[in-house]
Amino acid sequence: MLAVIALGGALGSAARYGIGAGWPTQPGGLPWATLCINLTGCALIGALMRIVTARIAPHRLLRPFLGTGVLGGFTTFSTYAVETRGLVAGGHPGLAAGYVLGTLAGALAAVTLGGAVAGRIRPLVPSRPAGERP
Repeated sequence: MLAVIALGGALGSAARYGIGAGWPTQPGGLPWATLCINLTGCALIGALMRIVTARIAPHRLLRPFLGTGVLGGFTTFSTYAVETRGLVAGGHPGLAAGYVLGTLAGALAAVTLGGAVAGRIRPLVPSRPAGERP
């Protein structure tokens, strides 16, 4: 299990690094790359959880690999916190507050939207009765 999560985390972190390197933040500017990474990751987490809990009979390692590993490595709270601190220290407290609140609201909306969209996908296997576990 740990090896599967570590492999997924390495893949997700590498993807995040690549996006961040290709889309650098200007000093005093909104960290668009991190914002987009976190919102995309939240939408994918919402979709993944909806799909693996209601739409398919997944392999027992699928959710740890994709959810905890890939998407856990892809999304980042630490970079978000460091960037927020940098905005405040750089004299941009309003932008920092907007970044914090926008990320929070956007993340909640993205998880909800990802789950809703995934819920509209035609099941690949018959639905399980309520309360039945995979």
